[in-house]
Amino acid sequence: MKTPLLALLASTSLALAACSQNAQDASANAADAVAADANATTRNAVDDVNAATDRALGAAQNSIDRAGPAADRAGNSIDNGIDRASNATGNALERAGRSLKN
Repeated sequence: MKTPLLALLASTSLALAACSQNAQDASANAADAVAADANATTRNAVDDVNAATDRALGAAQNSIDRAGPAADRAGNSIDNGIDRASNATGNALERAGRSLKN
């Protein structure tokens, strides 16, 4: 009676050991899949941040590029205004000088 019982216990122990190894393998595979998903998600997030940063920097550069000519036009307008005011002042002084002379 002991021999069949020992054989049954031995086969049950081997079956449990095999199940335990299968369970460990399945757990390891699941952990690997989770790690791969986390890595992919992180890579995607980094790529998204890099793309958003590139777009923001590009927009800022475009704004700077457009601001340069606008500043040039403003400077030219100021220069033209100063020239006109200077000419008007010079003309007024000449007229005043002629008026005093006559």
